[in-house]
Amino acid sequence: MKQLRNYQIRLAKDGCELLQRKNIVYLAMEVRTGKTVTALEIAKLYNAKKVLFLTKKRAVDGILKDYNDFGYEFELLVWNDESLHKITDSDFDLVIHDEHHRFGAYPKPNVTAKLFKEKFGDLPMIFLSGTPTPESHSQWYHQFWVSNHSPFNDFKNFYKWADEYVDVKMRYLAHGQVKDYSNARKKDFWHRIRYYILTFTQVEAGFETQVHENVLYCDMDAITYKIVERLKRDFVVQNKEGQMILADTGVKLQQKLHQIYSGTCKFEDGSSKVIDLSKAIFIENYFKGHKIAIFYKFVEEWNALKNIFRNKITNDLEEFNNTDKHIALQIVSGSEGISLSKAKYLVYYNIDFSSKLYWQSRDRLTTMDRKANDVYWVFANDGIEDKIYKTVQQKKDYTNEIFKRDFGIKKTKQNNQSTNKRGLALYKAN
Repeated sequence: MKQLRNYQIRLAKDGCELLQRKNIVYLAMEVRTGKTVTALEIAKLYNAKKVLFLTKKRAVDGILKDYNDFGYEFELLVWNDESLHKITDSDFDLVIHDEHHRFGAYPKPNVTAKLFKEKFGDLPMIFLSGTPTPESHSQWYHQFWVSNHSPFNDFKNFYKWADEYVDVKMRYLAHGQVKDYSNARKKDFWHRIRYYILTFTQVEAGFETQVHENVLYCDMDAITYKIVERLKRDFVVQNKEGQMILADTGVKLQQKLHQIYSGTCKFEDGSSKVIDLSKAIFIENYFKGHKIAIFYKFVEEWNALKNIFRNKITNDLEEFNNTDKHIALQIVSGSEGISLSKAKYLVYYNIDFSSKLYWQSRDRLTTMDRKANDVYWVFANDGIEDKIYKTVQQKKDYTNEIFKRDFGIKKTKQNNQSTNKRGLALYKAN
């Protein structure tokens, strides 16, 4: 049976004390420092009998493995956020929510956050994230709002909170003016939430990985550049079957170019297809002989990879971990909560505009024993990806401020107790 590390035991004891006093504890722990087992240990110390653990579907198996490897005795239901509406049980003692920054939408909460609050708002909660506020300090409000014990309960909604803590600005978009609520002043509200948050870094855990990023350029087929030039000139391209690519606004043109430069396109009728296999061929040739993990953005990019790699690639994490196959995952669903450490290199078929996905996904190779990760971006020669890459890199990572020393955990005596009992784990496929 596995044993917790001393710092995980210490954090769990602190977390249990917070949970007992405030009904909320936020574990803001950097990747691979053990958020999952720390949360499970808090549940044990809290004497919870039945625990709900909400996560992304791809992370379910890893959580159940930790649950079994460390021998917990409480009943555990592991569920994915996407199927939250299917939960009928109402007798949980505690809810653990993984990748909790996903509830940080503003100025209005997302649908899942609203349902989460409706179903579990009165329960004690443990929140987990390695990137609590990747894009703005305004993301804090709804992350706590989902609990009826929120430290922001004296504000009726985000807008009232913003009146107090956000420098609201006007932004000019194609359809008119909108209010920008992203500039929240953390220094003015941090005193309200800091004592709900336990932070822990890789350095404090005794390791630190370096991510080495490399950009590779690939020549695309002539058809790709031809479509791009036609679209820039006429804002519309039509094929022999009458299917149309339309870019009648500046934003839509940028979106279409982003997709076409990676060799796929989506038509106005909703269908899509692969038009150029150059990137997939380039990746297969460049990384031949090495086990790799690939992130792609658009669905048709997966079809391009399957066309070239055939039976040498999978999108199933278990198959990837237990065979010599490569893995390809869509970045929006594969960037959080999973380990791709079996790969030698991480390769991006395309890039997303989200800085959150950028910071999250780069660390998927990280383990406590792996000191350096090699990440490769594959861009089209003369394409648009370079500009997106530079823009995303320049976006401020608001999470880094949370991991400063002055916001660290309090010091307590270490204790090496562990449990040797094994409990009941439930996972309903949905």
